Amino acid sequence: MSTTATATAVEADVSEVPADLTEKQHRILQYLRRNAGTKTYFKSRLIADDLGLSAKEVGANMRPLLDGNFDVNVEKWGYSSGTTWKVTV
Repeated sequence: MSTTATATAVEADVSEVPADLTEKQHRILQYLRRNAGTKTYFKSRLIADDLGLSAKEVGANMRPLLDGNFDVNVEKWGYSSGTTWKVTV
């Protein structure tokens, strides 16, 4: 992929994020966008580890992503040793 294509993809990701998302919500959304192509289920604690947040922070910031209209669909899937989220593109 060329530098131009990479820059364009990054700009597209930023422009698709509504202004009313917090910085943490934006980081979580970007994480899900980057990883949803290879994975379907995400545990809050593993997202938290990758983003330097707590699992509680991830869970508390998922509501706008559950309710919003984004290029990824997020569903609360289960609670077994932590909350699991089902993410589809």
